[in-house]
Amino acid sequence: MNELVSAVPWLGKRNPMAARWLIIIIAIAAPIIAMQFGRSWVRILDFALLYMMLALGLNLVVGFAGLLDLGYIAFYAVGAYTFAFLASPHFGIHLPFWMVLPLGAAFAALAGIMLGFPVLRLRGDYLAIVTLGFGEIIRIFMLNLNYPINITNGPQGINAIDPIVLFGWDLSRNLQVTEDISIHSLYLYYYFFLACVVGSVIFIQRLQISRVGRAWAAMRDDELAAKAIGINTRNLKLLAFSLGATFGGVAGCLFGAFQGFVSPESFSLMESIAVLTMVVFGGMGNIAGAIVGAFALALLPEILRDVAVPMQQTLFGKVILDPEVLRMLLLSLAMILMMLLRPAGLIPARARYAHPENLHRIVNK
Repeated sequence: MNELVSAVPWLGKRNPMAARWLIIIIAIAAPIIAMQFGRSWVRILDFALLYMMLALGLNLVVGFAGLLDLGYIAFYAVGAYTFAFLASPHFGIHLPFWMVLPLGAAFAALAGIMLGFPVLRLRGDYLAIVTLGFGEIIRIFMLNLNYPINITNGPQGINAIDPIVLFGWDLSRNLQVTEDISIHSLYLYYYFFLACVVGSVIFIQRLQISRVGRAWAAMRDDELAAKAIGINTRNLKLLAFSLGATFGGVAGCLFGAFQGFVSPESFSLMESIAVLTMVVFGGMGNIAGAIVGAFALALLPEILRDVAVPMQQTLFGKVILDPEVLRMLLLSLAMILMMLLRPAGLIPARARYAHPENLHRIVNK
């Protein structure tokens, strides 16, 4: 939170407390402001929060442990399909949300361990190629496991997935406060997803200053030196893959319940690259950077859709570049400029252990 506060222009350095309250107010009021432009923008904010969870999970693997993962979206798919299998008419199973969510996280963590074991000796480009292949294998499995036994329903996907129900409270239905006032379900999903993101941030902050977080930092900087001082790099790599996958699995479960439909096309390689871009763009190894990068790049396609298409029609009388193509061009340009101008990202990671307020925690551990 302190890093996010310090990133607020002008106010962050002069009055951190005011900047902190400003961030909290914006986070709470964001869906109310977005609703002024239409419900679709509130839905976009909901998806932006899911991307934040994905970016935070991938940041554990790439930013903290230094393991380049190009197949991270596979864990997102595992969580989403687990929820679809256990909470939809597809198999006739309708388990409650609080039972399916830990199962989705557990299966994703297991998939992370399955990926981690074969790549323990790999780093850099070789690790990226193997993880890329793992992500594509999962997607192809989901695409083709409909014959001879229909497990995933193939390219048609699975629909009519159960919504999130908290203690008998269905988030997919508007909350009726009075006869004239009701809270739209998109607001309910937004605040639940926001609570999940806040919980993720708190957990990762505590993890970052723990022994595990410091061991990951040592392994990321120099694996050979980390081994020399007695750090078990094998277990730490497996832990990084499994914990990062857990966040992906939870986000996948939330995605399946929110969308009500899952299909293999939602878990393509480009989604993995998009999440990795969010982490690099915001700042690897930095929680605030992952949040800002995910928020900015999740909104980019929708802004392009609303601005670029009418602008092209006005200037040229037709659409020359599709918003999705333009999105990839701008993402590529943003990454090139980022590598040239700010290689550490929008909010560069700092050595947290140099701060006096953290020294007593490290000494006590």
